Amino acid sequence: MELTIPSMSDIKRAHTRIARHILQTPVLTSHSIDEMVGASVYFKCENFQKVGAFKMRGAVNAIFSIVPEHRTKGFATHSSGNHAQAVALASKMAGVKAYIVMPSNSAEVKKNAAIGYGAEVIFCEPTLKSREDTLKKVTAETGATFIPPYDDQAIIAGQATAAKELMEEVVDLNVVMAPVGGGGLLSGTALACHYLSPKTAVIGAEPELADDAYQSVKKGKLMPARPPVTIADGLRTSLSPLTFEIIRNHVKEIVTVSETEIVDAMRIIWERMKIIIEPSCAVPFAALLKRKEEFKGQKIGIILTGGNVDLEDLPFGKSFAK
Repeated sequence: MELTIPSMSDIKRAHTRIARHILQTPVLTSHSIDEMVGASVYFKCENFQKVGAFKMRGAVNAIFSIVPEHRTKGFATHSSGNHAQAVALASKMAGVKAYIVMPSNSAEVKKNAAIGYGAEVIFCEPTLKSREDTLKKVTAETGATFIPPYDDQAIIAGQATAAKELMEEVVDLNVVMAPVGGGGLLSGTALACHYLSPKTAVIGAEPELADDAYQSVKKGKLMPARPPVTIADGLRTSLSPLTFEIIRNHVKEIVTVSETEIVDAMRIIWERMKIIIEPSCAVPFAALLKRKEEFKGQKIGIILTGGNVDLEDLPFGKSFAK
């Protein structure tokens, strides 16, 4: 099957389509962090986005790409959290119902948020097969249109708009870093850089305990994920053929980080920048800290992907396996 790669025109159209439904999030800097890493770091703060995550961009683009007469039976998806919230809110904006299949171990804050946006939430076992099987049953019963979490041209084009905004605000970035789970954001980021700033290197970051993207790129083929147990719950999904194709062609490398490195990076952002980010969001900054000697004197863009954390279960002070 031929894979459809979003074009620059697709990304521009997506940006125009979603502009009135999303926030243009700020780009923040920190002098103390710049000194810490020896580089100029620019954080694109999607933790301030509606639903608290970049996922709103792709969901709005996918849903509002569909003509109103084809939206009437609503939308459905499977997600561990942020995409669930995004589809729930975007569906509400479109005036239709959302059906969200969520793993039973999803963070409480994300479960409650999806319900709060008016979605009907259906819980399943925390495996990809269970998610997909439950979703098939839901769409068969409701007639709702499936909005994929990442394996979709409209989703990727929507996610690409975050990097587009970053590069329009901060010129001549040497590197842009983003986390990778299913690969929608990293794919979109890589395409935006490829089209708008080809000299900018794109680096993905991934937990060591959910490193299927790293393994796939290293071996040149899609590798199955082992059961993911990382604290970075938004990155427990695996690449698709579409996201893998884009990443293998347009991402320089993928850096993996430990659970301790993720939590340490998360804590630095909380303490130095006074903003809330979730563990998945901290992964690229953890990668920068791990490899900072390679980036001295450079201009680094990092997409902070989300800020949805369970305040009753913060990771600080906990110990993690090496």
